[in-house]
Amino acid sequence: MANIKSAKKRILTSQKKAAANKAVKSGVKTAIKKVHAAVESGDKAAAQAAVKAAEATIDKAASKGVLHKNNASRKVSKLASSVAKMD
Repeated sequence: MANIKSAKKRILTSQKKAAANKAVKSGVKTAIKKVHAAVESGDKAAAQAAVKAAEATIDKAASKGVLHKNNASRKVSKLASSVAKMD
């Protein structure tokens, strides 16, 4: 453990930020799983709704700096293409 007061503060703040970032990443993963589940079930309307919700979640994560903008864009594109391939 650090002895200097400012170092102790940095440890605490970095732990808080790490926990917040972990929660955001978990939300992104959950949203992606919901899209995949909707695609697997074959319900196109549910899949489109899930993609819209997932896109919002992913864009929010990118705007917070949790995900890189290109990473977020790639995730959204992959989800959209998976729904577009549905018959």
